[in-house]
Amino acid sequence: FFRSMSSSSSAPPPRGEDREQEDEVPPLSKEEQEEQDRMKGSFETKPTVILVVGMAGSGKTTFMNALVQHLKAQKTRFYSINLDPAVLHLPYTPNIDIRETVKYKDVMAKYNLGPNGGIVTSLNLFCTAFNQVIELLEARAPRIKYILVDTPGQIEVFNWSASGTIISEALSSSFPTVMTYVVDTVRSKGHQTFMSNMLYGCSLLYKNQLPLIMAFNKIDVQLHDFAVLWMHDFDAMNEVLENDTSYSTNLTRSMSVMLQEFYENLSVVGVSSLEQQGIEEYFEAVDRAKKEYINQFLPERLRRRREWDQQKEKRLQKQMEKLAKDK
Repeated sequence: FFRSMSSSSSAPPPRGEDREQEDEVPPLSKEEQEEQDRMKGSFETKPTVILVVGMAGSGKTTFMNALVQHLKAQKTRFYSINLDPAVLHLPYTPNIDIRETVKYKDVMAKYNLGPNGGIVTSLNLFCTAFNQVIELLEARAPRIKYILVDTPGQIEVFNWSASGTIISEALSSSFPTVMTYVVDTVRSKGHQTFMSNMLYGCSLLYKNQLPLIMAFNKIDVQLHDFAVLWMHDFDAMNEVLENDTSYSTNLTRSMSVMLQEFYENLSVVGVSSLEQQGIEEYFEAVDRAKKEYINQFLPERLRRRREWDQQKEKRLQKQMEKLAKDK
């Protein structure tokens, strides 16, 4: 069924408008502006890809099931993909399941790998044929609104692996794509765990260069109001830290200041996967993030693609000139 992936994706765009000035970006030509407008119009009609990532125990798969059940209840057409080869049970039935293509335990036995190595290798094998998944999604695109993608429970396996990058780049090159980081609200009540989650969320945004939504899960047990307050009120965060003079606390205080710009542009929602709380607000955030992708990320992606094409043409011209001199 699957064949090798032959297409390569473009470089991801950077986040934000306050980057240091490098070279001044030249204005678009008429043809380039027409191409950009055409691409924007095309992406506005395409379904939104939702990449769901989260730490083990954050309730990521339960959150995915909540999204699936909500869309079914709303009679909204969607497509779901499971990329976790090691999961034993899913509370929903995905349309595309990596477990049907790659047998995780067989991979571990064949290559003498441990659990994480087995997951990485399974993803590597699957992503070599991911162009077939893209073709299937393109065929279904006119009839669906969302594409839900559940990633492996070990977040680092997807976020920091070559196969994870290939998959996210392939999806974001074909569809407007949003990344959701699921956070365990109960465990984040401690300032150290909270800051660790914020730093990881920042790293997700920095590495993947996609609109990021931070979904604080389990608000039926612990409301996420404290997290929103800590993000936007440094004094409130400082009050929590003032009686602790340890090194980690001083570091938390410094990082809280450093992350203020990250907080300002971050989309935050509170959800309860079990109680279906906040799911409607979450999809509203997804729709806003889709517009952000089209208006900010897509033009930058197209610009970098043009630059890459120009550099490729220059390299080819130099090679031709060198061949002509050799003759």
